[in-house]
Amino acid sequence: MARPRQFDEEEVVRAARDQFWSVGYNGTSIDDLSAATGLGRGSLYGAFEDKHALFLRALDSYNSDALKAWRTALGGPGPALPMLERHVRNVAEGIIGDVERRGCMMAKIAAELSAVDEGVAERIAAVVRGLHDALRGCIARAQAEGSLNADADADSLAGLLLAVLRGLEALGKAGATPEVVNGAAEQALALLPRVSKDERAPGTRSSTGA
Repeated sequence: MARPRQFDEEEVVRAARDQFWSVGYNGTSIDDLSAATGLGRGSLYGAFEDKHALFLRALDSYNSDALKAWRTALGGPGPALPMLERHVRNVAEGIIGDVERRGCMMAKIAAELSAVDEGVAERIAAVVRGLHDALRGCIARAQAEGSLNADADADSLAGLLLAVLRGLEALGKAGATPEVVNGAAEQALALLPRVSKDERAPGTRSSTGA
């Protein structure tokens, strides 16, 4: 009879995720994973089949957490426009605060593997769609509340902000100063088609909820 596993798979996946995140897929060996997770080769192969299967579990874990964080930040209670502004600024601050320049695991893996690994490419595309949808939903709410122009294309605005936020990630990894990163974030927010208080139709809520 096989012995029951004496480890938490999710903890192992998180440890493997940190390893892959730090040095990438090709830079990580089975011995590296063994050291990071505290499991021997036999246990790793027995639980996850091979390095690639464990990697996909780790990537799925990262993507799930990233999507959840964006959906929470952009879909909570309260006026939508301040929520959107806060999210963009928080992303910029997170990039500035990443002193190790580890960056986004999704972006790192996309650059390394998307062109040669269909499973990775599909996962990256799915999470990008999810991030875009979270932005679009928040923008649409701001339009319904009367703080952004209702005639503007929410889909295109979401694409613009997503492109800027992913670009900020690249700037951060390249060593851009905090002033450059914050300045780009603020300029992106300034491009949003805001509706002044005088322009708001009667009955619409302001971005302060008044």
